[in-house]
Amino acid sequence: MCDDGPSSVCPLCASSAAFYTQDHSRAYLHCGRCDLVFADPASRLGREDEKRVYDQHENDPADDGYRRFLNRLAQPLLGKLTRGMAGLDYGCGPGPTLSVMLEEAGMRMAVYDPYYAPDRSVLNVRYDFVTCTEVVEHFNRPAESWAELIGLLKPGGWLGVMTKRVIDRDRFEKWHYKDDPTHVSFYSEATFAWLAARFGLSFESVGQDVVILGRPAG
Repeated sequence: MCDDGPSSVCPLCASSAAFYTQDHSRAYLHCGRCDLVFADPASRLGREDEKRVYDQHENDPADDGYRRFLNRLAQPLLGKLTRGMAGLDYGCGPGPTLSVMLEEAGMRMAVYDPYYAPDRSVLNVRYDFVTCTEVVEHFNRPAESWAELIGLLKPGGWLGVMTKRVIDRDRFEKWHYKDDPTHVSFYSEATFAWLAARFGLSFESVGQDVVILGRPAG
């Protein structure tokens, strides 16, 4: 693969980004500063087309397999929480499930999704914890979205994130995860370390696709 093609400004850290690779439908760029890989902005779907893809998701709180999937984030996060804490599931999708699981564990939950639970008043509250599962890869403007996420946390609060990670270019080129046209921002472990440093957070990697970030109490 020749390293020529589009260049752009990184939507996370605003550094210069360079061509990374190309598939049958779009080009991808890479930031050498924060290590974000992102789809060429010219290839992004419009809002209506994006929602048509999301409408195909079939998330259901009664689905045991889906619960097991979400439990990879829920269990390590619950180990940091106290019963009765207030949380927000950010990007809950058409069938909120993680919020139900956390309510069953004794937490008080709110939900937000720009398409399916668009009441932005819940974003005016600060929470003990925020969950964000299979959402950050959809961020078209990750600098703004991450600032919003971190701003939702109380001092001492926790942010639990689930998203698959970039390992290297060879694997990225064969990666089915990038083929979803709504997936536009791809993070490596180094990207999460950059985010933690940028916002002054603690950073814990839990398995291959779960990260827990903590806001200092002081």
